[in-house]
Amino acid sequence: MIQITNLRHRLIEIPDLTVDARHIAVIGPNGSGKTTLLSVCSGIEEPRAGTVRILGRPPSAVRIGWVGEFPDRTLLFSRVYDEIAATPRFRNRSCPETDERVRAAAALVGISHLRDAKVSTLSGGEKALVALAAAGADDPEVLILDEADSHLDAGTADRVQRVVRKSAAAHVLWCTQSMDTAACADYVIFMEGGVVRYHGTPDKVFAGLEETCFYPTMWRIRR
Repeated sequence: MIQITNLRHRLIEIPDLTVDARHIAVIGPNGSGKTTLLSVCSGIEEPRAGTVRILGRPPSAVRIGWVGEFPDRTLLFSRVYDEIAATPRFRNRSCPETDERVRAAAALVGISHLRDAKVSTLSGGEKALVALAAAGADDPEVLILDEADSHLDAGTADRVQRVVRKSAAAHVLWCTQSMDTAACADYVIFMEGGVVRYHGTPDKVFAGLEETCFYPTMWRIRR
């Protein structure tokens, strides 16, 4: 369960929000506070006021895997293997266990052939897959993706979705601009101007958005 109480930080103000769902999509226009919310939920940023509890604990006490929008800004190591191994090593896993986790994470994402490659030689889509493998290499309790599918071709984006669906994380918190991705979530949070305007099942949220400019025209035509 994710519980937010009297949260104020930068643009966002969320007095009370409780979500008990596994796959949670966060949507809204640019500048609405989505990334800030994810940063607070991940523990990257401490809120100015209020509390966030995930699985009954502050984010700093939760194993969280993070995948950002721009892998070039978050990948730290020159070799793919070392990038995926970073979190297991940080948590003092043994060398054999770390190796096992790296191999399993790379296989799950479909990049076993890239384990020994240099990160600098990879395409943008391959870097996104490396970031996803690294985020999942040490069994995160929560997986957070900040528009991780924004700059991917359709095939890679589909692969990311399949991998995320297989994750054993208790919660997947995914900020996305894809309404098709949001429609597959268990729960949707729509943010605008730093506040949560709508939240609930995809059907409930999309019904609230149907007469707004945010609701995709192509969806109206389909219906």
